[in-house]
Amino acid sequence: WFKTYEMKKVLFLLMFPVFISGQIETPEIISIQQKIDALERTKKILKTELEAAKLNWIQGQIKKIGVPSSVNSEEVIDHLAFSLSYNEYHEQANWVMHVILPAISDGNATRSNDFREDTLVTTGTSLEQDYFLKEKKPDGKYKYDGFGYDRGHLAPSADFRWCEKALSESYFYSNMSPQIGDFNRFKWAELENWMREYVTKNNTSLVIVTAPILNDGLAKIERGINKVSIPKYFVKVALDIKNNRGIGFILPHEKIERPLEYFAVSIDSVESTMGYDLFSNLTDSLENKIEAETPYLEWLPESQKDDIMAISLKSLPKGAVNTQRVNGIMNDGRKHIVCGNVVSTKKHKKGHVFINLDKKFPNQVFSLSIFESNIKNFDYEPEIYLINKQVCFKGEIGEYGNTPNMILEHSKQIKLLEEY
Repeated sequence: WFKTYEMKKVLFLLMFPVFISGQIETPEIISIQQKIDALERTKKILKTELEAAKLNWIQGQIKKIGVPSSVNSEEVIDHLAFSLSYNEYHEQANWVMHVILPAISDGNATRSNDFREDTLVTTGTSLEQDYFLKEKKPDGKYKYDGFGYDRGHLAPSADFRWCEKALSESYFYSNMSPQIGDFNRFKWAELENWMREYVTKNNTSLVIVTAPILNDGLAKIERGINKVSIPKYFVKVALDIKNNRGIGFILPHEKIERPLEYFAVSIDSVESTMGYDLFSNLTDSLENKIEAETPYLEWLPESQKDDIMAISLKSLPKGAVNTQRVNGIMNDGRKHIVCGNVVSTKKHKKGHVFINLDKKFPNQVFSLSIFESNIKNFDYEPEIYLINKQVCFKGEIGEYGNTPNMILEHSKQIKLLEEY
């Protein structure tokens, strides 16, 4: 009886899937899983090969276009995804050249924060102790003694998020410059985002040159070991070979209030400032075409595509200012004439009217408010009549939500620019 029972038990188990660790195991399922595992291993191998191919292409592009050159002899150091020239006296790079690929749109590598010395720089680079000191306390936590500067990436780590190895290399101290936080974390970061958005929007790659402006007489981080120089200006240049397009930016190393396009310049201007031929292998005809232009509108992010540059001061009536100048005359108790392009208007449900000049929300640089109680002093609907016109407004300049603002009480405060 017992043998018969055991045989029936075995036959019963063979008729149904076996449950192991909560999973169903049958020969068919095991076979499929093995195929999936093999595909995953193949995918991992192919991903590594693809990254290697992209890195080879990047170095090929850098060599094809040519690294920045000057009358001075410089050692060029090549990493996986960027090249640089190091300045021992200032303890930072003269320049860093890298390429942003469309692959950043689906890259998922995150900040590695593995800051370290670049062993390829034979003279040695700056160190952590050049930016801050830290002391381990008895509880195991660290006490930080900062020198007031961020370790600012020249080639930003986010540009390499498609490749963990390249992203990690962006944390070499050879790729760092001291930057004040209000510069590094705001307008400098915004400019870096501009470049990445341009790449994804246009499905193209960009060759980027980033550099501090290094010259004699710069202040240094005296408490640091290597006495790193503190640049007064930083530059970034972008080259789109696919579309024969390029642009440069020269930013003062300070908290910046004005929109980035005010700092857009031709690549020629950057070369003159730096004393370098930035793309030394470009043909003369292509180089002359690209480097002399400043087509900033093509580089604006999607959210700013309808924004307009401030009207030139030369085009304004005597005593008037544009939106670029209003920050310096806020809250002085005097009446000023401010002229600009009305790019957006809005009528609130309570009847108030709000107007933006040159830049739309959320990038507004100058706004005007007409409260509902004053609408009776206008013989037209200001939100309709003024849109897309060049207009001058007269009144005191206050502030609303950190934006320069003028309150309008009467239509007499408004005059079309063409009427002057």
